[in-house]
Amino acid sequence: MSPRRFLTASALSLAVVLPTAAHIDGDEPLQSLRQSYFALVGMNFGPMADMVKGKIEWDQATFEGWATDLAAIAGTNVERGFAPGSSEGKTRAKPEIWENMDDFKEKLAELREQTALLAEAAGTGDREAIGAQLGATGKACKSCHDDYKSKDYLY
Repeated sequence: MSPRRFLTASALSLAVVLPTAAHIDGDEPLQSLRQSYFALVGMNFGPMADMVKGKIEWDQATFEGWATDLAAIAGTNVERGFAPGSSEGKTRAKPEIWENMDDFKEKLAELREQTALLAEAAGTGDREAIGAQLGATGKACKSCHDDYKSKDYLY
């Protein structure tokens, strides 16, 4: 690996690790797990949306990497971060999650399905299909936000 590629890879790794590490709180590990998971989802989804909208230059390989990473992140078992008793503290999670856990898990399953389809679409290079699937993935994200994410931090 060339020194330039190594430095670029290192910088990108830090860009992902540092925001995630900022969420770690030893007093509220389950809340930290959730916040880290959603920070990583956003750090991958946001730039993809910007690329599709033309806010940043299109780079097929980069988009594919983000889509692959997003699908892997979405597959992480974030449900363990919503254990009984973890509804309090530094969180944007609404109490309705614990009242409707089956629905919440269905929405997570839909997110996972859509992110997998996005990674698949990204691999085709068909920008129209990619844009459509990015929209479907965003819709899956939003459905959960609408029902289960507080607009304001509770701390």
